[in-house]
Amino acid sequence: MRKLWLKKNEDRRIRAGHLWVFSNEVDTQKSPLTDFAPGEEATLCDTRGAPLGSVCLNPASLICARLHARQADAPLDAALLRQRLSQALDLRRRLFPDPWYRLCHGEGDFLPGLVIDRYGDHCTLQISTAGMESRKELIAQCLDELIAPASLLFDNDLAMRGLEGLSRETQNRGALPDRLEVPENGCRFFAPCATGQKTGWFYDQRVNRRELARYARDADVLDIFCYAGGFGVTAAAAGAKSVTFLDASPQALALARENAAANAPALADRDAVETVCGDAFHQLNELYEEGRRFSLISLDPPAFIKRRKDAAQGLAAYRKINALAMRLLTPGGVLASSSCSHHLPAEALRGCVAQAASRRGLHARLLFAGGQGPDHPVHAAMPETAYLKCFIAQVG
Repeated sequence: MRKLWLKKNEDRRIRAGHLWVFSNEVDTQKSPLTDFAPGEEATLCDTRGAPLGSVCLNPASLICARLHARQADAPLDAALLRQRLSQALDLRRRLFPDPWYRLCHGEGDFLPGLVIDRYGDHCTLQISTAGMESRKELIAQCLDELIAPASLLFDNDLAMRGLEGLSRETQNRGALPDRLEVPENGCRFFAPCATGQKTGWFYDQRVNRRELARYARDADVLDIFCYAGGFGVTAAAAGAKSVTFLDASPQALALARENAAANAPALADRDAVETVCGDAFHQLNELYEEGRRFSLISLDPPAFIKRRKDAAQGLAAYRKINALAMRLLTPGGVLASSSCSHHLPAEALRGCVAQAASRRGLHARLLFAGGQGPDHPVHAAMPETAYLKCFIAQVG
């Protein structure tokens, strides 16, 4: 392998365990980035030439290199991919009795740029780096050896692929299922396979959905940004009195209603399942003006902060949506507030909940603080991999 040289003092973060190298950290006098091809491997060296590990490069990206091994001249080949995926699979088998989980979580499984969600005998993959893209067939071969999936979907419609100069065309191998069936927390959900959000289902909220269901008995539930109804349906199956789903997508609402009927038929039979379609900020105001109130609310918005420069505007949006949701709570009601923006610190989201309560002259007491499930492991040296926050609070 050729060498990729770092500037003086730019090795500290790597030595502390981080896996990313930024283009402005590279000594381009010794190793011009333009000399490397996308996906090429190199040995990463500090300014004195001491090896720090092996990386895959993309000279066109701000994150120009990602570490895949702490040894020099270690190729990201079939043997290493198989070893890492086998270790990832062993962990999931210890966590879950059935094969529905995130099988690989990028840096959290020491495979930067690779995400694999497993749905029984189907896998959906998201590849976001040139290094993993050039090894796509090797990854498929490793999956064949380890779990022999009937079908694979390469869900390539990712903004990050554009930043890496990669095609955003979706590809598949094998006959894709029309939709996915996902058993979770005693429920069985239907979710889109090729047309859904992310990979079709949000496994990362599994633990938080189960926790919120503890407060569901006899509750009137509002599931905001519901998608396929993960929070609301879990609450319905746990004994909720009624469930209202709110989303901007008619297709998502139809799926949420179907999932509610399948898992809580008694609610559907007595017409206690409602859907509200539209912009959440507007619809929450409408519900308030109509005098609607709910004793249990899930607020799980999309990422309002996708880039660091959007932090101030995104934080204002989180404050506003939490305030709008909290106005709809009955006295003593419970709110689950989530954020998947890794640029929003957990303390900032907790502050949104506290501020929304205090402005109403109320107190919020935290009952639960959660994050992404264990099949989305956090790399201890990379705070960027800890993206999901969920606070469950009683307000009164």
